[in-house]
Amino acid sequence: MTTPQEELLPGTRRALLHRIAVAQAEGRAPSLVATVVRGGAAVWSGARTAVEGAAADEHVQYRIGSITKTFTAVLVLRLRDEGVLDLGDPLEKHLPGTGVGEATIAQLLAHAGGLAAETPGPWWERTPGSLRPELADVLGERPLVHPVGRRFHYSNPGYALLGALVEKVRGASWEEVLRREVLEPLGLSRTSVHPMAPYAEGWAVHPWADVLLPEPAEDVGRMAPAGQLWSTTADLARFASFLMNGDERVLSAESVREMRTPAAAVEAADVAGGYAYCLGMEIRHQDGRTLVGHSGSLPGFLASLAISVEDDVAAVVLANCTSGPAVSGATADLVRIVAEAEPRIPAPWKPLREADPAVLELVGQWYWGTHPFALRLIGDGLISLGPLSGSGRRSRFRSNGDGTWTGLEGYYAGELLKPVRRPDGSVSHLDLGSFVFTRLPYDETAPVPGGVDPEGWRGIG
Repeated sequence: MTTPQEELLPGTRRALLHRIAVAQAEGRAPSLVATVVRGGAAVWSGARTAVEGAAADEHVQYRIGSITKTFTAVLVLRLRDEGVLDLGDPLEKHLPGTGVGEATIAQLLAHAGGLAAETPGPWWERTPGSLRPELADVLGERPLVHPVGRRFHYSNPGYALLGALVEKVRGASWEEVLRREVLEPLGLSRTSVHPMAPYAEGWAVHPWADVLLPEPAEDVGRMAPAGQLWSTTADLARFASFLMNGDERVLSAESVREMRTPAAAVEAADVAGGYAYCLGMEIRHQDGRTLVGHSGSLPGFLASLAISVEDDVAAVVLANCTSGPAVSGATADLVRIVAEAEPRIPAPWKPLREADPAVLELVGQWYWGTHPFALRLIGDGLISLGPLSGSGRRSRFRSNGDGTWTGLEGYYAGELLKPVRRPDGSVSHLDLGSFVFTRLPYDETAPVPGGVDPEGWRGIG
């Protein structure tokens, strides 16, 4: 239930309903359901079904396919945050004997481990997992099709390995760890490895006739961490809110921000299409908007989750057909409709409760050579440094508690900013990864690399 301030306007709700109605009708989906999230809560849900009275709403389960991978990535990031492993560790260190152990955990998360896209036959999505009881059956005789770490190549077996890694480290099944560490803390009671009523049946729609064929709903066994889960749009709306804001019971805001950051080199065609892969999440640039999330499919089902962090809007679309509706395009449109019709209202500006005088001494204008920059003290105990006007390198910085600051994004992510003081305690300059920022352009009183001409600034006669 939303408060009057949170409810969408009638025109926005109608536009959302129209968009999913078009998706269901043109895509010939037996049913299609959607939910929109704003401000951390679901603010709209809608459904269209081909069968009058058939269950289709935000509480009905659908298979979500590869959105499962994002859940698996959350489990791996939890292990990293606990210090149990490092993303730079080779898989062999924690899960020996796979034959592909030189790939790092980060490379597997980003589909850069060089692994094949699919398991050896038969088609794993339409056959029981009992046909692949061991990891060796998932990997086959030729598990690597590219050099490790050289390129992005989407790999379902790679996420089966990550699920096995979680099981090995935790000493429990992937399903049990997921339920205990993610589903229960986030209140995702309608997300499960096996379907729970009410749930949608999966269908194939004939490409040239309006008739249906039921699809098998197999338990894919060891491939479960790559695509087994069933969920609802209500649960995925809560999951989308978590992926935007974090939850200290599961992952911090900083860690989910890391998950949303591109982590793999992509093909030229993907670059041109505005697509990249992060750590268990996809990122797309569409209509001037950056969307993160994941798509998913298994025979009989299509799924998409898309988030615009800047707009604070997310959308989920689920359908029970093998092909037809372009669910990724639909989620992008649902986000766009809300973001454009009802733009995000900024939180009111509030002054800081207190400010460290040593930090206030740093704020203001600085010069990198002749380029003017502004350093500002902002909320959450951070400072920001960026060009005084126009585009250029900019970043927020987090205090290290010792007078230095670490960059959080962009070119300066991870770089150290250090105020350098004169013997009398006054600030001489800022050192940022060897770059010297001075109060005046090429300030002769600061140790500018290469020195400053003693005759100073001059005209040309």
